[in-house]
Amino acid sequence: MVYAVVRAGGRQEKVEVGTVVVLDRVKAGEDGTIQLTPVLHVDGDTVTTDAKKLAKITVTAEVLSDLRGPKIVIQKFKNKTGYKKRQGFRADLTRVKITGIK
Repeated sequence: MVYAVVRAGGRQEKVEVGTVVVLDRVKAGEDGTIQLTPVLHVDGDTVTTDAKKLAKITVTAEVLSDLRGPKIVIQKFKNKTGYKKRQGFRADLTRVKITGIK
């Protein structure tokens, strides 16, 4: 069993070949693929966490689509002053499929 933990956005994701992951918006290259930086690599019984060895490992992913997350509503209210503020936010996301861990 081969898998890796990659850094994507501000989070870390556990991925295998064929896994579909939703990340923060990432720009793809001309061929529609991106490179993700591994933090941990597991190949059977071999666990790699050394930065020099991880620099040689590449995790490639194919961009499937760009999408937006659910709407989050931020409301602020101050009592007795008439102050009300309403703001919305939707995160820009990218859906990717892991194509290789080498």
